[in-house]
Amino acid sequence: MGELVLLTGLPGSGKTTVIERTLELLADLKPGGFITREIRGPAGQRLGFEIRTLDGESAVLAHVRIQSPHCVGKYGVDIRALEQTGVAAIRRAVQDADFVVVDEIGKMELLSPAFREAIHAAIRSPKPVLATIMLRSHPFADVLKQMPGAEMRLVTPQSRDALPAWAAEHIRRALSAEDTPR
Repeated sequence: MGELVLLTGLPGSGKTTVIERTLELLADLKPGGFITREIRGPAGQRLGFEIRTLDGESAVLAHVRIQSPHCVGKYGVDIRALEQTGVAAIRRAVQDADFVVVDEIGKMELLSPAFREAIHAAIRSPKPVLATIMLRSHPFADVLKQMPGAEMRLVTPQSRDALPAWAAEHIRRALSAEDTPR
């Protein structure tokens, strides 16, 4: 099992920004996985969420205009897009990357059994996993937060500037421990 580095916080606290800044600090390494971005309308209103893989693919995860049996709040969730883009990116990262990035382990993503299995596979792999995770209680997320050896930090306006260096250090330490003969 690789290192599990978790970032949690309220929506809008800067979790994705911390991931992006951590990736900048780890630019010499090969990450895999995905980042989730908000989709905003012309007046700045949030309309949905897009998955962007670290190898260049994108898909709409959820949107106010998506008709789906799977909804979180006002957003219809496209489970197929999540699985074809996000889950596939996690699986590729476990195979080919130096470490796995998952932004985010949240209510929308956890609607997919394939996503939950991909998370388990990433955690069982020797690769470090850097992920954002929902702050609210959820059975699946709560298990991950309590895993032995999981390192978790709360992202707040006060903590977010220091967290990229903290996360990058954990990923580098995990990778150097992986290279050390036992």
